[in-house]
Amino acid sequence: MDTSVRKLRYFVVVAEERNFTRAAARLFIAQQSLSRQIRDLEAEVGAALFVRTTRSVALTPAGQAFLARVRAGLAELDAGVAEAQDCEKATARSLRIGFGLGAALELTPYILEEFGRRYPEVEIEMREFPLPDQSAGLSERWADVAFIRPPLAIDDIVSHTLFVEPRVLTVSARHPFADRASLRVDDILEVPLSIGRSTDEAYRRFWSLQDYRTGRTEPLMRPTTTNTEEIELIAAGLACTVNPAAIMRYIPHAGVRYIPIVDVTGSAVAVAWRRDSANPLVAEFNRVAQQVRRRERDVVRAIEHPFGDLDLLSG
Repeated sequence: MDTSVRKLRYFVVVAEERNFTRAAARLFIAQQSLSRQIRDLEAEVGAALFVRTTRSVALTPAGQAFLARVRAGLAELDAGVAEAQDCEKATARSLRIGFGLGAALELTPYILEEFGRRYPEVEIEMREFPLPDQSAGLSERWADVAFIRPPLAIDDIVSHTLFVEPRVLTVSARHPFADRASLRVDDILEVPLSIGRSTDEAYRRFWSLQDYRTGRTEPLMRPTTTNTEEIELIAAGLACTVNPAAIMRYIPHAGVRYIPIVDVTGSAVAVAWRRDSANPLVAEFNRVAQQVRRRERDVVRAIEHPFGDLDLLSG
């Protein structure tokens, strides 16, 4: 048997009213349509459920047995729906946001302020994740939504870009490149680099400039766990690293220099979440973030062009 819940609810109302005219009025449908639905249900059940006369409608013994089970089944279904809705409401009262260094940079407070204004009842929890977890908590399912820097080799993560900023080479203040105003990628392909201690191959390929190394081997890579650890390694003259330009503002250091690389694609910051996310606030958070991005054009412009008129060919 494969019937609809609607027909079962119609059956219960007719059983309660013992009259098709009153039942149809209660259900806000035509009497002829209700009669047809009940006949269809009887055909599906394989038993007459009502005895009909010109004056009354009565349940048959089969109808009485069926009514008890249908009422119990509909009560269980309604309880299940209510429980699911309660779970949805509970989920929708909180949002966990993962992020790496700087989150969405200077755009972050504008996004969080606007989201809080629209959803004041939502409790927001934020957590910073170190370099090994470039998914910012999405891989381990702590974060509902995250600010990440693509590319990442994780198929079940959806990301929407907020902005793209230049990449820089971070070197010791005593490095031969320290006084350069800018660099080209060919200048640095043989330079030993530090890179975040991550197993994500797309991340490693992007930050080691592997796409520009046709016919060349990857240079010595020194793995690091945090951005501050990385900066201290560079200040000591043990390596260089490729960073997003925002690191100049978020980790200023007297012992290092940040030099723009003029001919590599830029580093994007994106709002990201898992495809199977059950939190309905995720889509709302992304919608707010994208609206804020379009509204705060001067902020985005400053992020994307930190070196003014310098000709950076970032994507």
